[in-house]
Amino acid sequence: MRFKTFSYRPFLILLVALFWALEGHSQHDTQRNAMIALAKGDEKEFAKAFLNPKVDAGEAESLFVGMLKLLAEDEVDDAMKVARTALEKGVPASRFFAGPQNLTAKLREDPQFDELPGIAEVGVIIHGPMVGDVTHNSAKIWARTKGPEILYLLVKKDGQDPVHTGKPVTFSEESDFTGVFQIDGLEPDTEYRCIPTRKNNLLIGDSDTAVFRTRAKPGDSSPFKVAFGGGAGFVPEWEYMWDTIGGFEPDAMLMLGDNVYIDQPEFLQTHYYCYSRRQSRPEWRRFIREVPVYSIYDDHDFGDNDCVPGPQIEKPAWKRKVWNTFRQNWANPGYGGGDAQPGCWYDFVIGDVQFFMLDGRYYRDLKGGSMLGPVQKKWLLEALAKSDAIFKVIVSPVPFTPNIKPGSRDPWDGYPEEREEIFTHLETDRIDGVFLVCADRHRTDLRKTERPNGYTLYEFESSRLTNKHVHSVVQTDGLVWGYNEKCSFGLMEFDTTTEDPQVRFRAIDIDGEEHGDFLLKASQLRHP
Repeated sequence: MRFKTFSYRPFLILLVALFWALEGHSQHDTQRNAMIALAKGDEKEFAKAFLNPKVDAGEAESLFVGMLKLLAEDEVDDAMKVARTALEKGVPASRFFAGPQNLTAKLREDPQFDELPGIAEVGVIIHGPMVGDVTHNSAKIWARTKGPEILYLLVKKDGQDPVHTGKPVTFSEESDFTGVFQIDGLEPDTEYRCIPTRKNNLLIGDSDTAVFRTRAKPGDSSPFKVAFGGGAGFVPEWEYMWDTIGGFEPDAMLMLGDNVYIDQPEFLQTHYYCYSRRQSRPEWRRFIREVPVYSIYDDHDFGDNDCVPGPQIEKPAWKRKVWNTFRQNWANPGYGGGDAQPGCWYDFVIGDVQFFMLDGRYYRDLKGGSMLGPVQKKWLLEALAKSDAIFKVIVSPVPFTPNIKPGSRDPWDGYPEEREEIFTHLETDRIDGVFLVCADRHRTDLRKTERPNGYTLYEFESSRLTNKHVHSVVQTDGLVWGYNEKCSFGLMEFDTTTEDPQVRFRAIDIDGEEHGDFLLKASQLRHP
């Protein structure tokens, strides 16, 4: 379906008027909804999106989406005018080199494009670099370039000359110009600086440096901090959350789903749009250059609200495409069972703590009573039994705690038999040191579940990183504390060097203030 063409100036006036008229109350913003309509080719839905009083991502974002609509109609001259205004209103220039590429490429092909403000200053790398999958002797660095490139990575340790590490990475249209550098042969507990270059050490920009510290050797005791959260709707005035989290200097960041709100699995244009607007933000770019990021998805960035896609790999047909797009935008240790068994589950170790990241969507099957699917569940149970970590952290996109979302089958309440199977496994195999971390509910809280045949299971939940939409603190039997007044994140401070290893749970708001504190000791997580 083709949209009817329209002139630039009345359209711009309409957008500006709508910007000032809208009042937000949900994380599903007008610009994202308009992008979904644009991808579907539905003009009525496009217009309705801007009239619907949802969260407004701002005048600049409205202009950017309006520009995309003009490009979809091949109205390049008018789109160029809107692009200029969008840049003047604060849209990062890097956005015009990113997705959806089938539309933004039309703008870049026009001779006027290079004359737009800020375009000439955009460097080779437009998104990232992002640090991920740091171990005691390796790391990954993700990036997106503004066009086809073959890049190398200079890795530098203080006091030493930089050296090339690993193979060059090709950035191409096929991968949406993303790529991941694999760095091996590093020393434990050592800081490194990584600089992408072209061949022959040709530098491409000082701002593209990533900095990280390798982990202690597996099994070694050490103090470290891990931040986490979900519910990262795009609200520009709250993007300073990433600077706030970075100020606490965590050793890792767990992004636990609804990392971007897409809600349209069949049209990848919307995925490209939602990822690129977050990745272009300067606050996000500062954060991911220094804090290793680990991610899983949930309903809003995999399918749509509370989606239950079923147990099959290739049905619905959009599953694998969404999974591939997810892989293009992160630098995780793994992605389920790879191409043969897609997913986002994996585990990783920091010192003597092991994290088990779960995929709660790809194989979710209400009729079959399984959230994980047989392959992932087998992996989880076996990996827990084999682990010799002091703390074993099961990380889920949705809460385990009963009655946390009354009447809903979307949390683990919808899969009580599988939940009980996991908990019973901990008891029959006498697996010590387990606690639970999750997201989904738009607040930060700590709860506990008493077990008749085992130790108490604590669950630390946080999922309002940047969302405007808020959930009330539900009063379950095991509620320890909860906080929902501002955007917030969870912070776990581990110290396994003490006689009784411990982890401190803290709820921190977007302005850095603490609203919850709890100390959990390893001795509390042992079978009698």
